[in-house]
Amino acid sequence: METILGSSLPVFVFLTVLVFGGCGVLTGQTLAEGWKPVSSVLAYSLLLGVGDRFLAWGLFGGQLLSVWGFIVHTLVIGIITLTAHRIAIARRMVNQYPWLYETAGPFGWRERNPARG
Repeated sequence: METILGSSLPVFVFLTVLVFGGCGVLTGQTLAEGWKPVSSVLAYSLLLGVGDRFLAWGLFGGQLLSVWGFIVHTLVIGIITLTAHRIAIARRMVNQYPWLYETAGPFGWRERNPARG
């Protein structure tokens, strides 16, 4: 497991999921506030992945140049960031254009039907 993660499981859960996952949530929400596209979310996720690998190495003695570790950590951070971005965009569409759209689950919106009210 440590060869795939590039660090131990507790370091992965604490640093990647909690710390950098939290940064990913804030990043996704902030990018959604500025109507930034998904490509910018992916670029910022890569940067967060680099920071995660560096801190895993510097603070906990993980492998700095672990390719699989970078891929797995960045993928987890990217999924968290993309999820937060999509939720924030859906919420923003419904809140900004309430006469046009209504909520269709946490990730989407649909056109408001005048007959439904």
